Amino acid sequence: MTSGTSFDRDKLAKIHDHLHSHLPPEPALRVKALESLLVERGLVATETLDAWVEAYSEDIGPKRGAQVVARAWLDADFKARLMEDAAQAITEFGFEGKATGDLKAVENTDDQHNVVVCTLCSCYPFSLLGLSPAWYKASAYRARVVREPRKVLEEFGVSLGDDVAVRVWDSTAELRYLVVPQRPAGTEGWSQEQLAALVTRNSMIGTDRDLEVK
Repeated sequence: MTSGTSFDRDKLAKIHDHLHSHLPPEPALRVKALESLLVERGLVATETLDAWVEAYSEDIGPKRGAQVVARAWLDADFKARLMEDAAQAITEFGFEGKATGDLKAVENTDDQHNVVVCTLCSCYPFSLLGLSPAWYKASAYRARVVREPRKVLEEFGVSLGDDVAVRVWDSTAELRYLVVPQRPAGTEGWSQEQLAALVTRNSMIGTDRDLEVK
């Protein structure tokens, strides 16, 4: 090794153990503890963290994805582009980002229902859907929805007849999915904004199917 920088593996291991020994086991508490450390050391401002959380939970997700779905319902040409190359199609909204660089749209139909999971970790198109729900990251959902998707969907209130096939799409760091739910009946003549208000985050993951007309 010719670099002038060296490191001590044992020392790094001790630092790692020291940091983790001061963090609680629960994920939410660990995040809060890390946030406190970052703020305490002046690496980030509390206001900045709050702004990012608010942006992803209120301004981005799931409103961006809902706009994409609503436009697909109204504009057949856009829908064709979305189904052909979703990552390119969403650039028309300016929604592109690292989490949607490779994005595939899959459409629910009368005889097929799609549901998304990430079995290895929790890859998720957060630039469209906002913060991922806790259940999406839970090991129980990630394992069970692959083995018994109908049963898991029933627990979310989605009951499917035998004539409806279920397809499970497994997200990766390289490829993520957006479910395009079916447009509800009785929404003829609605604007894109009105339609977008009907689209739920869960419907774009696939754990919601029949959207409620309000």
